[in-house]
Amino acid sequence: MRRRTWTRVGGGLATLAVLTGLAPVATAQSAPHGPEPLPLERLFDNRAVSDDARPGDADFDGSGGSLSARDLDAAGWTPGRSLAVDGARLTWPRAHAGEADNVRADGQPVRLRGRGDALAFLVAGTGGEASGTGTVRYRDGSRGTYRLTAPDWRSGPLATKAVALPHVNTPGGQLAERSRLYVVTVPVARGREIASVTLPKDPGGPDLHVFSLSVRQITKGWTGSWSASTAGYTAVGPWADRTVRLVVHTSTGGPRVRIRLDNTFASAPVRIGSATVAVQESGAGARGEPVPLSFRGKSGTQVPAGAQALSDPLDFDVPQDTNLLVSFHLPETVTTAPVHSQAIQRSYVSGPGDHAADGSPAAYTSTITTWPLLTGVDVGGGPGSVVLLGDSITDGVKSTQDANHRWPNVLATRLLQQDDVPRFGVLNQGISANRVVADRYPGDGVSTDTGGVSALHRLDRDVFAQTSARTVVVFEGVNDVRWGASADQVTAGLREIAERAHARGLRVLAATIAPCEGESLCTAAADAQRVAVNTYIREGGDFDAVLDFDAVLRDPSRPARILAAYDSGDHLHPGDAGLAAMAESVDLRELVP
Repeated sequence: MRRRTWTRVGGGLATLAVLTGLAPVATAQSAPHGPEPLPLERLFDNRAVSDDARPGDADFDGSGGSLSARDLDAAGWTPGRSLAVDGARLTWPRAHAGEADNVRADGQPVRLRGRGDALAFLVAGTGGEASGTGTVRYRDGSRGTYRLTAPDWRSGPLATKAVALPHVNTPGGQLAERSRLYVVTVPVARGREIASVTLPKDPGGPDLHVFSLSVRQITKGWTGSWSASTAGYTAVGPWADRTVRLVVHTSTGGPRVRIRLDNTFASAPVRIGSATVAVQESGAGARGEPVPLSFRGKSGTQVPAGAQALSDPLDFDVPQDTNLLVSFHLPETVTTAPVHSQAIQRSYVSGPGDHAADGSPAAYTSTITTWPLLTGVDVGGGPGSVVLLGDSITDGVKSTQDANHRWPNVLATRLLQQDDVPRFGVLNQGISANRVVADRYPGDGVSTDTGGVSALHRLDRDVFAQTSARTVVVFEGVNDVRWGASADQVTAGLREIAERAHARGLRVLAATIAPCEGESLCTAAADAQRVAVNTYIREGGDFDAVLDFDAVLRDPSRPARILAAYDSGDHLHPGDAGLAAMAESVDLRELVP
């Protein structure tokens, strides 16, 4: 085992462009054969996990530090557990505490088969952030390179971690210090069959540890119809033996359905006892009997901390442009949950018992205005999805509650009412108070702030991992300039989003920032930065097309202010009329990849 002496690299929020490895895929003839690729497990040469009573059985970092097996078990990360994270399925090593459970990357060839849009690595760095360049070899003889960066297991950014554990084990005792593990994805040639992957060479400083590796498969036969971004991890309920019935509005329809539950930012698993889907009649009442959903053939599932669960395909006729009821029973006590805070929609919570199958609203005795845990509804077939990455204006803040008057809803209706371009699903990934380059919610712990992690830090989860994403529209930046960010900082962030999305094969549109004079933080200085960002968006050339929402919403006689007819009254958010005008201004042809 290698042992080194090093100085720990400071933490801070690393730019996610580094985390996702943006090296373009290059095609060339394969190099001469080297060592035979082996399954990753056969390459394990390091022990990261120890029993709390025997911390000396593992030495993850070369200084005796290790992860706590008890903490991992409490998070639901048990040996051999399949974990779905950001659309990829990975396996936590089957090794028990004190056994080899990861490999320090040093150019090892790994046997891996599959077709997809990205490689997904479960990683961590020790001794600091660890980076290196590896190789993907394809079955047709071509190859490509990728750049992989593993943030440090003790000081890396919490905003991008897959899971954080509360302790670090050391030979001198357990430390109450958070340790982290990361899932990092890097793009590959879409659809080309992979034959093997060579890990990065030892960089000569910090070690890059790989626990699991898989191909994130391209979603086939599904279109995203509804989605919501996780905005924070907040206190709820508490809910014990309660059923949550969430009201969501479809964009496109289809003959099959599946749902996605995300336990993002969580520190503990959550158990789902049962789940159903139905068309809403009114309130918490269903039109007909709710239809049971299953998870890998079972009525319920446990979602580990930081992971997600996708229900099995269900034959169910999902109408377009319609409210659905998605219900799930929580048999155990839930006091905190990942939530989307600004649903602009009333949903329901029952009294005691499993009422997921109830068509009647009688058991649903209280209301909520958030969407906990549920992040997606997919429908069978369809042409794919357009993802709208935004802040409170995309989220629908100040639109009429329960009316589905957000600009993404109006855009979805326009797509459904025409035949000139594909009728894409529209996925609303807006988060109120969100910013391009700074985190409102730090990405870990219980918080009252639900402004989410930055657009850069949530790009993989909220855009690249979305079902059948074809095009992304970026409409952010007003919160950055209102809170003091410079135009240069915002434009650098937007440019990075464009570069990373293009590397994933997506069409990328940007919308200019709307005016907001009259709102307390929209000072003349902030407006000057807004104008500079808009100039970059219009003239910079980094985007495939531009949606000029600034021009749509502004008062011609006072361009720094929203036109009165479009103003919700707070001078920052458009009302229903303004949101409709934004959606009506979109040239639908620009959405086509």
